Parts: sequence; structure tokens; C-alpha cells
Amino acid sequence: MDIFERMRAGELILESDPDYPILQKAFEKGMQLVETLNGSYHTDAEIRDILSQLTGKPVDPSVRMFLPFYTVFGQFTSFGKNVFINSGCTFLDRGGITLEDDVFIGPKVCVITENHPEEPHLRHNVYTRPVVIKRNAWIGAGAVILPGVTVGENAIVGAGSVVTRDVPDNVIVSGNPARFIRNIKI
Repeated sequence: MDIFERMRAGELILESDPDYPILQKAFEKGMQLVETLNGSYHTDAEIRDILSQLTGKPVDPSVRMFLPFYTVFGQFTSFGKNVFINSGCTFLDRGGITLEDDVFIGPKVCVITENHPEEPHLRHNVYTRPVVIKRNAWIGAGAVILPGVTVGENAIVGAGSVVTRDVPDNVIVSGNPARFIRNIKI
């Protein structure tokens, strides 16, 4: 497996890895595209075009994003149809971020797939766990979704919540750490 496959699989990637320079080049490309994205005004179509370059795959014409948007990598983010991302969001996607159809992301949401080992001598290195936000989920303003979390279909994550574990379908969670509030009225 190459370094991208190993990273996506959750392997601890050491800065001393002989393939790390390849990864560093991908970070530089991602940061350049983010600078282009946030550097000036863009139409919705131009934003989608830059996101397509960032992810390496076409972004559906129904996807909308309000800038600014932040990421370092970008290649492991996947957008479904009719996704909306509000301004000021940060996606750290080295482990993979999947936004299914009709996902609604509030402003200043952080979706994080990366973590560091607790051992001090390894802490500068990274391992990853994917994040999946299922169809029609709504992530409230300023929420933080941590590595390995799946947010269920139709679920709502309250503003400012820190989501540390999976959220079932059709529920509202809120708080730090996010806890079950109630079922959604369907």
C-alpha cells in the first residue's frame, strides 16, 4: 500500500516515513487550492470547480458552500448531492470525510479525522479514523465532529457540541460530549 492508502486505513504515519515527502507535496497542493478558494470572490460554479480539483473528483452542481473553507489535504472528502456547507468550516480529512446527500453543515463546524498518539515520543505523528455524516443530517454551528464518528440519517447535532461517538439515526444530540436529547419528530 502507498502512504495514502496506509493513512486512510488508520496506520500511524510517522514524519520519518520514507514516503512522507509525497504526502507533504499533497498538503502543499491542498493548501494552494484552499488559498485560491478563499483568496477572492467566486461564483458557486467556480467554488465547485476548485472543490473538484481539491478532492480529485467531480462535485455535484447541487453542492453549495459559503467561504471561507479550510483544509490542508482535501483529497479524502466526498460530497453527496444537495450538500450545504456554511462559512468558516474546517475539514481535516486525512482519514476520509463522507457527506451523504442533503447534509447541512452550519458555520464554523470542524470535522476532524486525525489524531495523535498519547505517547510523548510519538505525538508529532498522525493516525486517522473516517467520519461519515449520513443523509439529511444537520450539524449545528460550531460543532466539532471527532475521528471515527458516524452521524446518523436525519440526525441533528446541536450548536457547539463535541461529538465523540456515533450518533444514531433520527435523534438530536447536544453538549460536550454530545448526548442524546430526544428523538426527532418525523
